[in-house]
Amino acid sequence: TFPEWMRDFVVELGLSLILFPLLLIPLYGVFRKAPRTWWLWGSVVGISFLAFLLLIAPVFIDPMFNDYVPLADAEVRDPILALARENGMEVGEVLQYDASRQTTRVSANVSGFLNTMAIRLNDNLLERCTLPEIESVMAHEIGHYVLNHIYEMLIYLSLILVGGFAFVRWGFDRVVERWGGNWSISGIGDVAGMPLLAALFATYLLVMTPVVNTMIRVNEVEADMFGLNAERQPDGFAVVALKLSEYRMMDPGPLEEWIFFDHPSGRSRIHIEMTWKAENLSPADVTDTQDEETSSPISR
Repeated sequence: TFPEWMRDFVVELGLSLILFPLLLIPLYGVFRKAPRTWWLWGSVVGISFLAFLLLIAPVFIDPMFNDYVPLADAEVRDPILALARENGMEVGEVLQYDASRQTTRVSANVSGFLNTMAIRLNDNLLERCTLPEIESVMAHEIGHYVLNHIYEMLIYLSLILVGGFAFVRWGFDRVVERWGGNWSISGIGDVAGMPLLAALFATYLLVMTPVVNTMIRVNEVEADMFGLNAERQPDGFAVVALKLSEYRMMDPGPLEEWIFFDHPSGRSRIHIEMTWKAENLSPADVTDTQDEETSSPISR
């Protein structure tokens, strides 16, 4: 509803008013203290802030928008915890959250950083999916943890941040040299130059969009393969890919997928699932899986 949407908007605005100064104050301190190497030290500030957000988000930020409670259904919870423990993830519970108040999308995640790592799934996944579908999704998410994708992405994004600050240093100096007098910008340490700083960084990130999307998409494919080999339920994940088509194009062109998609397209995922099924499951396995899917719906 509109009041609920406005409430979330106000909370997000309040968080921005608190968090962005925590980034900008040390950034401008670096800009003024190190006029030659500010882009390098600025990168350190940006990377530290990114790690800080990953650390606090599951504990402090996400609960501001949704209620997170332990998943009580043992039929769903216990297989997820067993798979997590089999793969070295020491967690004592699975959390569910009320995403249905904002969306109909099915979703789950293993999020956090260091000791705030948690397994979470939304109530839409529980309401709309069978047990094999839920297990295949959670195996994918646990795959992100097992394959160290969170730390890997932190390294990749750190490199992109360094490149971004280097680009901003190059562009900022040239723009200020040409128009700085007219705009009353004296240098990078001048707060009047913040709009220019933001515009240059936004331009860099726009150009880097295919690179960032490709890095994420490769990790998603790796997690898909982990989930397949861990749970061996290709039909379950294929059906979930169809449900994701409510808001993701199923069959984009190769160039479109490379530029705009940070997850594999539905067609790509289903093709991978069915190829794996043909090469790894016997006819008896397929029959058993189909029987389980038809006899074990999760409806609440």
